[in-house]
Amino acid sequence: MALQCRLSGATFQSLKLATIPISSSSSRFIFRTLPKTLNLALFSRHSAPKAPPFSVLIRTLSAPAVAAAPAAETSDIKVVKPQWNAAIDFKWIRDNKEAVAVNIKNRNSNANLELVLQLYDKMLNLQKEVERLRGERNNVANKMKGKLEPAERQKLIEEVFYFYGWFCELGKNLKEALTTLEEDLVKLRDELQIEAQCIPNLTHPDVPIGWEDSSKLRNMVGSPRKFDFPVKDHLQLGKELDLFDFDAAAEVSGSKFYYLKNEAVMLEMALVNWTLTEVMKRGFTPLTTPEIVRSSVVEKCGFQPRGENTQVYSIEDSDQCLIGTAEIPVGGIHMDSIVAESALPLKYVAFSHCFRTEAGAAGTATRGLYRVHQFSKVEMFILCRQEESDMYHEELIKIEEDLFSSLGLHFKILDMATGDLGAPAYRKFDVEAWMPGLERYGEISSASNCTDYQSRRLGIRYRPSESPSTTSKKGKTNVAATKFVHTLNATACAVPRMLVCLLENFQQEDGSVSIPHPLRPFMGGVEAIYPKSR
Repeated sequence: MALQCRLSGATFQSLKLATIPISSSSSRFIFRTLPKTLNLALFSRHSAPKAPPFSVLIRTLSAPAVAAAPAAETSDIKVVKPQWNAAIDFKWIRDNKEAVAVNIKNRNSNANLELVLQLYDKMLNLQKEVERLRGERNNVANKMKGKLEPAERQKLIEEVFYFYGWFCELGKNLKEALTTLEEDLVKLRDELQIEAQCIPNLTHPDVPIGWEDSSKLRNMVGSPRKFDFPVKDHLQLGKELDLFDFDAAAEVSGSKFYYLKNEAVMLEMALVNWTLTEVMKRGFTPLTTPEIVRSSVVEKCGFQPRGENTQVYSIEDSDQCLIGTAEIPVGGIHMDSIVAESALPLKYVAFSHCFRTEAGAAGTATRGLYRVHQFSKVEMFILCRQEESDMYHEELIKIEEDLFSSLGLHFKILDMATGDLGAPAYRKFDVEAWMPGLERYGEISSASNCTDYQSRRLGIRYRPSESPSTTSKKGKTNVAATKFVHTLNATACAVPRMLVCLLENFQQEDGSVSIPHPLRPFMGGVEAIYPKSR
């Protein structure tokens, strides 16, 4: 950058501005060019003032961030703008980068921490430059319109008159430079958001490290039933008892769909109503939810609606998806709001139909009702204070244990390993029940503590009521800062897998299936399902 000007004569040289690098090759950002020259027009032969009021602008444009770069690198590459922004604590990530890196590795995440840190540093540097340009632009503007003594105003008028052409050209290029930097700052923030949103939640220190087979047994409830006759699986039982039809559903909808028939319909309704009744006794508010939601809400809850092997059905030519769990619409109820601390905890139990692509699922372990595209489910969801989420996680798994125990099921509870945790989960307990017809344990429920991972994306906060407020010098009361709520979710009843458990565990030698006692009042007093030929 060079500036040479003899104001008493006609000699001058243009002020040359180089391009400003916004990011390195590790980023999708490229160089943006500023106007290359600032032409200095001379309108007076008078001597220049010793310290023109515009010198601050020259110093700004000669800041260290302005460096040489080839103009040929300009490109039309664009950064995808995120639909929403998460309240991610980038400073905390930078200050704890070693712990974050270990967590990413343990959870087998593809998040690029180094790129996030690079983008964050570049954003801070660019933000400082933008703020400095804005500040000095405002200083000049304020000086021009401020109240001045007559002598000072006359001096300023003369200075502006002497340099009027130069000032206008410099001001124009300064505006262009600032606009360019502001545009690049927005794009840099967008890229930082997109990359940082891939970083998974932190992990509870007691969670075992490894893949699913490293998960730790937390509790074993009951024991497998011993049969003195050949055991049938739920597919054979369903055919003999005329309870469902997979063949007709395949013709109508495709594979992994089904019709429930006869007592199976009554059993589904009984399971749903009994579960809702039992959970409501524990202070949960019942809900039915929308089953189509915006894709942004799906993403904020930690799911990827359009990634490879996604489990989410997206509606073509729209920003909407079918829900895979009621956790998503329930999580969105208080989106972008501040909840009164006195209202916490908020406990919901929601019934919905769920839709999942089950991409990548295949094999005998997925036969029949075990893995399907559409099913009914009752979901529990809690919003609470930050210090209480571990306690409510224990409450949720206790509710699940009570429900399944009262039905007479044999099951185990696992503390799932890091490699099996989804991005939102801080800790997850799975419940696997014994399915004698399939000759294995199968997952029937899970309970997850997501801490503030979802609330930072959904924008759900609360304001502590016990925090002392302070009074400023101007007499205004400074209220306590808001905090993000913690969210938890747990499956109370996933109907198809519960049907598998009930049919296989309570089958009788005569081909009938006994109904567990808690469900009988919800089935009109029906005690067993018998073959139709009887």
